[in-house]
Amino acid sequence: MSTQTKTKPKSQKNNGAPASIVWFEIPADNVDRARTFYGKLFGWKIERFPGPKPYWHIDTGGAEATPDGGMMERQCPEQSVTNYVGVPSVDEAAAKVEKLGGRICMPKTAVPQMGYFVVDL
Repeated sequence: MSTQTKTKPKSQKNNGAPASIVWFEIPADNVDRARTFYGKLFGWKIERFPGPKPYWHIDTGGAEATPDGGMMERQCPEQSVTNYVGVPSVDEAAAKVEKLGGRICMPKTAVPQMGYFVVDL
């Protein structure tokens, strides 16, 4: 997964590395149970995002270089944690994925006021 950011929003953390994790998503079979578990285990603050789809923001509480994440209801049994890696160019990263034998699972998608992402394997 790759992201490209036009302007760095306050909520996005990045340690300045050329390709570092900037966001993660945890799917859960039981979101309430997972929120309690991760909140108690790591001290994370997990609150629902406003919007039509159920989605929760995970504030990891770390330094600016520590990525935050999201949590949602698991959509299928094989859905696992997804890490989002910040890169200078989503288009270049997607082309490199395919050149190296990877596969694009979700094409370039805009995230309002954030940038773009692609999902790959």
